Amino acid sequence: MTGEATARGSLGGRATRMTIYVGESDTWHHKPLYTEIVHRAHRAGLAGASVFRGIEGFGSSSPVVHTSRLLSLSDDLPVAIVVIDSAERVEAFLPEVEEVVGEGLVTLDEVSVVVHRYRDAPA
Repeated sequence: MTGEATARGSLGGRATRMTIYVGESDTWHHKPLYTEIVHRAHRAGLAGASVFRGIEGFGSSSPVVHTSRLLSLSDDLPVAIVVIDSAERVEAFLPEVEEVVGEGLVTLDEVSVVVHRYRDAPA
């Protein structure tokens, strides 16, 4: 497999995983930042994006460890947004991410896609 992808099409072989680490309370124009990034990725036709909420974590600018444990509830848990597509498509999407991420961390990794199956959209 070559790693080629079409808009929301099959993806196989080599691909790039972009992971964006932000806080749950980060916003863009009064809505959650993670929502904005996922919707932009969808509009860009990327193969997929998922948001994962952390149960505990800290960043370089955080004076405390944020946790979801009952006795120390946090309003700013860590969130990771993961986007996977071809290297070219992910790199083309980077300016969209750089525009909206004020504080956070963005990483790129080469990954091997073993299986990518999806349902066709209803007609």
